[in-house]
Amino acid sequence: MSISEDGLNKNQANFSALSPLSFLERTRKTFPNHIAVEYKDYKINYKDAGYRCDALANFLKNRGVNSGSVIAVMLPNIPVMWECHYGIPMVSGVINAINTRLDYHTVNFILGHGESEIFIYDSEYSEIIEKALEGMPNPPLLVEFVDKIAGKKRSEFANKINCLDYETEIRNYLDVGFEYVLPEDEWSSIALNYTSGTTGNPKGVVYHHRGAYLNAIGNTLTWELPMHPKYLWTLPMFHCNGWCFPWTITERAGTHVCLRQPAGELIVDAFLKHSITHLCGAPIVMQMVADHLIQNNISLKINIKMMTAGAPPPEAVLSKMASCGIEVIHVYGLTETYGPAVVCAWHPEWNDLEPIEQAKLKSRQGVTYSVQENIKIIDTKTNIEVPKNGNTLGEVLIKGNITMKGYLKNSKATDEAFEGGWFHTGDLGVWYEDGYIQLKDRSKDIIISGGENISSIEVEDALYKHPDVVTVAVVAKNDEKWGETPCAFVELKKGSLVNEIDLKNHCKSLLASFKVPGYFRFVELPKTSTGKIQKFKLREEANLI
Repeated sequence: MSISEDGLNKNQANFSALSPLSFLERTRKTFPNHIAVEYKDYKINYKDAGYRCDALANFLKNRGVNSGSVIAVMLPNIPVMWECHYGIPMVSGVINAINTRLDYHTVNFILGHGESEIFIYDSEYSEIIEKALEGMPNPPLLVEFVDKIAGKKRSEFANKINCLDYETEIRNYLDVGFEYVLPEDEWSSIALNYTSGTTGNPKGVVYHHRGAYLNAIGNTLTWELPMHPKYLWTLPMFHCNGWCFPWTITERAGTHVCLRQPAGELIVDAFLKHSITHLCGAPIVMQMVADHLIQNNISLKINIKMMTAGAPPPEAVLSKMASCGIEVIHVYGLTETYGPAVVCAWHPEWNDLEPIEQAKLKSRQGVTYSVQENIKIIDTKTNIEVPKNGNTLGEVLIKGNITMKGYLKNSKATDEAFEGGWFHTGDLGVWYEDGYIQLKDRSKDIIISGGENISSIEVEDALYKHPDVVTVAVVAKNDEKWGETPCAFVELKKGSLVNEIDLKNHCKSLLASFKVPGYFRFVELPKTSTGKIQKFKLREEANLI
């Protein structure tokens, strides 16, 4: 006999929509005097930070923002960016955080495609904004923020068009108060994030309140995040909404330590000044931190944990971080999965292994977050799961609650991405017997030489093991004989005398001969603001060699 559902209905007493707005509401009541945000010498507690979010919400409300309105922001990792992650959804608006390093053509497309009603931007980006708005038929209302803590001034552009000033508008509403309301439907959109399209226009990825809430909780569970962490903002908040950490750290009543411009020296200085406990970033950030610590013989007297994603971290870099006393957790995700959705969940018995074996295990992407549902790897020709042998290559598919709603105004791309009831990542990897996955490449980054597949990541890992290599990217170069051949772009340590022959011999000691790059270029690698190497630019350059 099954249980009767009569009278067991959802109501206001037993059901609330899941939304990260709940995190700020609880924390500002429970820990009002705990420091919410630090930025250089600026500090603000949760009580007063909450008032500023209220003020932003009131300003937006009085400007006609309502459910589904898109509010674009183009800001570095400063306190105002954190405020926008609460003030905008408090009025049921959708935050569209724009990459601060985009060109004006792309910014123009994003503002138009997302139909932004208001655009909050940092005065440093005014020249790009001015160009982006030229000829726009329905430009958004502009609100400029002037970061006086960083010595910035109001832009000439803002004066010319009599643009609104963020701080002036916020001060007008600081004493008003705001009664936030959870969304009626947790499927309501909370954020719009544009992928960094390398061909054509970027796609607009839409998040809902439920997913943002769950991934914030997922971060806490995955990292075993304690109460009151001191979190350093090296990962841009515009990138997948900072992997949902503006909401995660607030739920933990932690302190958001803002850093306008990440660099090895600045990050380490922040470690020491602010007693940082946690941070996130791409492997290139790990490299910057480790190199600065080692080269300057700095010993950390605090326990720091770092979450990394992006390109699979080279074993050599992971080993460096371990030698510096920084504990690294490796996750994997995409813009379409709210940031991290897969983690290399650590087994206690792995602690007994040699450091090099630990680094090999940690370089795997792993298994799904607890708040994500499932993952698998398939043969793209047959759609059948590949064997769990650590060798057979296939496409990574994922599904669950922290997967996007879809692509804005692009049903064709949405349908293709969700074909068969799974999200198709476009990433290629292998599956191990224990269920852990390991990425081998993006499908477009696999090098096919003489009919053999070469993983650019495998070649990069080999090069990273050379002590003089700081950063490396391997791409395919067209070749008349083999079809494609590996081409390596390398950044060396300052003062290094290593040459192409040295690196070829190094690779030959670690790789099959057909995997050894036929070409080497010693250059500074082009990177995105999140530290990802822009391989599409290198592919173009390789074929000019």
